[in-house]
Amino acid sequence: MIKKDVILACDFASGAQLLTFLGAFGETRPFLKIGMELLYAEGPGIVREVKRRGHRVFLDLKLHDIPNTVKKAMASLSGLGVDMVDLHAAGGSAMMRAACEGLGNARAQTLLIAVTQLTSTNERTLRDELLIERSMEETVVAYAKNAAQSGLNGVVCSPLEAAAIKRACGDGFLTVTPGIRFADADVQDQKRVTTPAGAKARGSDFIVVGRPITEAADPLSAYARVCADFLGE
Repeated sequence: MIKKDVILACDFASGAQLLTFLGAFGETRPFLKIGMELLYAEGPGIVREVKRRGHRVFLDLKLHDIPNTVKKAMASLSGLGVDMVDLHAAGGSAMMRAACEGLGNARAQTLLIAVTQLTSTNERTLRDELLIERSMEETVVAYAKNAAQSGLNGVVCSPLEAAAIKRACGDGFLTVTPGIRFADADVQDQKRVTTPAGAKARGSDFIVVGRPITEAADPLSAYARVCADFLGE
């Protein structure tokens, strides 16, 4: 059984900034999300460095291309030894199956998940810009079902859809949920949000938290608060 955890979103402009920030955590080794901003600035070496330091890594690149390209990209990423990697469910089932093939033997240690709809997207954007007439929940659940049928381990969704996905795909299908804010904090550019405790109540397996921790006056205390709210009994 996979243990629930808090994933710290490390959206820094450089590896030096990340490593300086992590220095405040002492011996604590949070699960880190490394996304496009940092990987494009530093290359795969930053992933290897934080893995060497004992961190688990969610490589958040949201791949979305033709199946053959995604398969080859996943094959290239498979050697990094990351613990989680993602792609866009909107790429379709063939693309998701190709990603599974590309990871090959790395599937034994790397969770493959699919982004459903970004937490910055709301119902109005879904309808008026993406031309999707179904509700947000219907759309996200449909994407999750496609991901499950394609052999993926789970999806990225907002905490608001986690319970519906569990009902549709089973408790073993993972929900990784960004859009986490403290009740007394600004939601910033996020639209579909809840608190760490709210995400726990809705069945999230992993929560992804960035600015409430990285921009806090005391990041370690903020991280501990998130962990207590989400992981505490």
